[in-house]
Amino acid sequence: MTIGRQQELAEFNRLYNSGNAEFVAVYGRRRVGKTYLINEALAGKITFHHAGLSPVEGTKQNGMKQQLQQFYYSLLMQGMPKSHCPKSWLEAFYMLEKHLQAIDDGSRQVVFLDELPWMDTPRSGFVTALEGFWNGWASARHNLMLVVCGSSSSWILNNLINNHGGLYGRVTREIYLRPFTLAECEAFYTDKHIPFSRYDIVQSYMILGGIPYYMGYMEQNKSFAQNIDNLLFRDKAPLSDEYERLFRSIFVKPDATKRIIEVLATRHKGYTRTEISQKTGIPTSGDFSKLLQALVSSNFAEEYVPFGCSKRDVHYKLIDPFCWFYLRFVRNRTAYTEQFWQQHSEDASIVSWRGFAFELVCMNHIQAIKQALGIQGISTTQSAWTTSGDEQKEGTQIDMLIERKDNVVNMCEMKFYSDEFTVDKAYHLTL
Repeated sequence: MTIGRQQELAEFNRLYNSGNAEFVAVYGRRRVGKTYLINEALAGKITFHHAGLSPVEGTKQNGMKQQLQQFYYSLLMQGMPKSHCPKSWLEAFYMLEKHLQAIDDGSRQVVFLDELPWMDTPRSGFVTALEGFWNGWASARHNLMLVVCGSSSSWILNNLINNHGGLYGRVTREIYLRPFTLAECEAFYTDKHIPFSRYDIVQSYMILGGIPYYMGYMEQNKSFAQNIDNLLFRDKAPLSDEYERLFRSIFVKPDATKRIIEVLATRHKGYTRTEISQKTGIPTSGDFSKLLQALVSSNFAEEYVPFGCSKRDVHYKLIDPFCWFYLRFVRNRTAYTEQFWQQHSEDASIVSWRGFAFELVCMNHIQAIKQALGIQGISTTQSAWTTSGDEQKEGTQIDMLIERKDNVVNMCEMKFYSDEFTVDKAYHLTL
């Protein structure tokens, strides 16, 4: 059973039956389910499938050689007569063209290239060869459908969707795959017969961010707290190294990108570009803008202007729940017992974290909140707002300000409780 993704499944069905050459780019965060979606949507219809090799396993010296060899093996495994390993990507795509021509019976041919950014090793000429494959051959074949995907959203955006060279305007459909919503998380756990309460489902989102792969580790015979210990705190926990893998597999400069993320994790509202540069020691010249943009396009960080500030006062803040949780509680896990979450889930520091984490859940579900308020058709921007106190007055915080184009501002207060929260007279006066 496929949870959610109905719009994406319908779109794949439409594209498959369009009768035209289609170039489809699917992108989204690592582990969000891109490959699973494509395999489900095109089950039994894929003519050629190849997945790039992870750069974590290769080296800069032999990356291209390994990628080409693996591509050749994919051709052999899927019916191409034995030949020789291509020496360049131009030759590799030529071999793919010949193979597809040889087996063409007039029906739809689907080519699925998974983890495309991994194939583009330094100085490999991969993008040029892909351009030649599409512009010089594939785009003229009405029965061909090219589907590509990758976890490096910045690569997909820069090299395909926003390409200013030979691939400009060639992608016929882009599909950005988002993490599950809370409703989809609930449907996922119900389908897996995992009896979590809604309180636990929200906490699951606070920690795992609605990422299906992470959620798949949950076991029905364990409590929520036991599951979190099993996933993140026990020895050799399955997600204990996921933070490092995320950056190694997605970003060109993982260490510099991590430095930025770890600075953003020190303040909920984030920092300006200048502040980030000062705190990380990364100069604002050179690749700094690319590093920030890669984090934004991959949905790890958000670029926003705080309420009441000018457009020059752009801030960047961390919005990935898994990274927030990892940096707050998991990174120093050697100091904890393997039952850390079971033993400490009601500690003051964790109760405080839940309050902020719930605000992030709400920010990530802004469309659902707007729909509940009846303003889904109005363009808005969202941010929190705080003022510092002094001897004359207390500080003020508004969890979410929804600034609307119709000159109205909605003020929202977020509270995360295990029981129903009642607004009494005293709290009403506080508001």
